[in-house]
Amino acid sequence: MTSAAEPAAESAPIVIDTVAGVRSAVAGWRDAGHRVALVPTMGSLHAGHLALVARAAELADRVIVSVFVNPLQFGPSEDFARYPRDLSADRALLAGVEGAAGAVTVFAPTVDEMYPSGPVETRVTAGDVGATFEGAARPGHFDGVLTVVAKLLGIVTPDVVLFGEKDAQQVFLVSRMVRELDIATTVEVVETVRDDDGLALSSRNAYLDDAARAVARSIPAAITAAREAAAGGVDAALAAARATLDAGSVDVDYVTLVDASTFMAVGSEHRGEVRMLVAARVSGTRLIDTAAFSVG
Repeated sequence: MTSAAEPAAESAPIVIDTVAGVRSAVAGWRDAGHRVALVPTMGSLHAGHLALVARAAELADRVIVSVFVNPLQFGPSEDFARYPRDLSADRALLAGVEGAAGAVTVFAPTVDEMYPSGPVETRVTAGDVGATFEGAARPGHFDGVLTVVAKLLGIVTPDVVLFGEKDAQQVFLVSRMVRELDIATTVEVVETVRDDDGLALSSRNAYLDDAARAVARSIPAAITAAREAAAGGVDAALAAARATLDAGSVDVDYVTLVDASTFMAVGSEHRGEVRMLVAARVSGTRLIDTAAFSVG
């Protein structure tokens, strides 16, 4: 077990950087009768992550925040090398989470610690749903996500694991994995946190300059337009979203409505609950957003 250099905040959580170290810490907490929560992240923390940590502290006595940029979920042309990394800043932010003082420990392993023999041969596959939407744009992405989440769940053995609603496809696939593989944890989903302009918080928002951010606002605006048109049915909701995105001049990858229970696109005749998914590029930065509402 090792600790990184302390940032300015005296109450910043300690850092454990080995699998053996985090297992030892969790065993001690279990012996003391504590519940344990896991918040998996890739670092570059923002208020959305902090909302997960705050909720985790409500649900458990001890919270492990993993900070690991997982190479398995990045394609060869994606931004693994330039993905922002600042562990000291992340720790300082975690120190300020209301209600979590003293409860948070950071697990920040290296790639070699997580994959000591190189890329693992044994992987969890995401199936057909994993090849749609984000999976179609990023082949193999969700196999990498599920594999690292399965490893983290095996290492930490948390009572509860927390994810943000914005990554809706990830939430669906992780929840299905936990259910189908009988993993003894509960998946808790926390509502998307948004900036004052409506943009969903994301680590990739750091890539947007002021002009690009103004364009990106058309993504949450499209979801609002779809919700407002939803009484007219699936086609009306989709048309409203597409019109808003077209007016915003974003480079749309997909905009669709899915059945939350299957994550498959719904037909025009569908009535009832749906989840809207939007993915678009703004100045080369890929952004996603989502919301649930009823149509028809």
